[in-house]
Amino acid sequence: MNTYLREPLPLPPSVIPDGCVAWDEERTRAWARAEVPWWVPVRPRMWLVEQAAMFALIVAFCLLTLTDLPPYLIALLPLQVVWGLWRPEVVRFSVPVVVVVLAVGVSGVPWPAPVCAALLLVASVTAVELRARARARQRKSALAAADGVTAVLPGADAPVRRGRLLVGFGAVVAVPGIVLLSTSGLWRGAENRQGAAGAGLFLTGLALTVLLSGVLGRRRAVTLRRAPAPVLRVLVRKDDHEDAVVFAADDTAALRPLFTVAVTELRDDNAEDADDEDDEDEELLDGAASDDRGPLCEAVLYGTPYDGAEILLVSAAPKPGEPPVTEWSTGPVRPLSEHGVRWRLAREKRAAVRAARADAEHEQLVEAARTATPAPVRRWRAGPVDWLATFLLVQWSVWFFLVGIDNSLWHRSLLLLVGLMGALRVPVKLRWRITADRTGIWLNGLRRPRHIPWDDLRSARRESFELKLRWRGGDSWDVAAPRWPRLQRARGLTHPYDALAAELSAMIADPALRPTGESGEKERGRPLWPFAAALGIAWIALLVTRWLS
Repeated sequence: MNTYLREPLPLPPSVIPDGCVAWDEERTRAWARAEVPWWVPVRPRMWLVEQAAMFALIVAFCLLTLTDLPPYLIALLPLQVVWGLWRPEVVRFSVPVVVVVLAVGVSGVPWPAPVCAALLLVASVTAVELRARARARQRKSALAAADGVTAVLPGADAPVRRGRLLVGFGAVVAVPGIVLLSTSGLWRGAENRQGAAGAGLFLTGLALTVLLSGVLGRRRAVTLRRAPAPVLRVLVRKDDHEDAVVFAADDTAALRPLFTVAVTELRDDNAEDADDEDDEDEELLDGAASDDRGPLCEAVLYGTPYDGAEILLVSAAPKPGEPPVTEWSTGPVRPLSEHGVRWRLAREKRAAVRAARADAEHEQLVEAARTATPAPVRRWRAGPVDWLATFLLVQWSVWFFLVGIDNSLWHRSLLLLVGLMGALRVPVKLRWRITADRTGIWLNGLRRPRHIPWDDLRSARRESFELKLRWRGGDSWDVAAPRWPRLQRARGLTHPYDALAAELSAMIADPALRPTGESGEKERGRPLWPFAAALGIAWIALLVTRWLS
């Protein structure tokens, strides 16, 4: 359950602005009623946006190969899915453009394509308008709840970092899109030119979407800092993603979360605190993998909360004697509907059961590892589960190769790219090796083995399908393979990743269990780049042989 029997951690009265009112359940009721219908997406996680982008890319590829639509329409239609999830502001401008193009510039296209496009546009516009009206109602309700009380934001003169990452990433994505678009006229064949133009427009549209998100986030963050903002007293805690979950000020049982927002703590950029910040960041990463969501804290919310808004939170410190924590939003406010709350509680219950079971199994394995006699050198390497994961990856690539019967230059380039990416990934999955000696652990890689001293190694855990190692400085290493928890429990089997993580965890916690010798170069694993180069050459030779036949 998502409840707390103890009282929320108190916020010092000195940091509460004069006249700041409590945003209690009575005042939040109107705000919560302003929600959009359950079928309107307002809480897209980044993975959902990524999946939507991949789906849009597949749709664009199908439109390119199965229809005679012009490139700009092939790019615009799938992008509506991404914009509807991530940037609804764009839909108000993009839909009229698409409607005009469909009405004027397209002729001779089979009727299913225009009908499907029309349904997509109607659904997009409807969802965006419902979302915009809900935003206006929520903003009005929150302003009324604040009773006109405003306060200057703490740390308002701090550098604005919001949006930097998205702007940089958008600029990187724009490069291949612009290159494809500008060189589309140089490709041989009408189909190749159309494919290059469509792909260039699609990538450019994605890049502009990311850039727009960064610019809008930065603009809203700057606007929030310019003048005194409305303030409200609330309750806050962190969820398993380390996002802030906001509750009404009198909801001490944390029964009805109002919204979530990604946040980052306001820090001083002092060089001497760099190591401490790295340690704290690593602790947060480790905590994010567990089900411990932290205590409920009193907080002051600066800003007007509504779908898409930027805010600032000043909350009670989780440890006694520490100053209050000031956190800027690094993402938009995302309201939780009644349907979303029920789904969230059910998901958290299941996650809590899985986490408790995984922790118990991990502790049992760690205790068993503590009874083992230390060896001079300990080594682990890829096994059957990794071979199975590689087989599935190769099967997908072979399927892609066999389906790709089109001999166009565009399709050839895509096949070449997929094969080269697989050539870099397969050696790691088949030949990874971890070697532990008295100095630390060695991880083999494409170029050379990497050494991590024991004092820098932070944790070794199996998270979902991944074995993940983390060490000081925020770096990590992971490898993934299938697992079947129910079958393992029924057969009494232990997944190799669980056993490996338990042994390393025991060595991290107790230096007496670490290996006593020093490994040699051969024991640490050879560089994997020759294997990758051989696979890449073989893939290129296979493609050339097929194209020449």
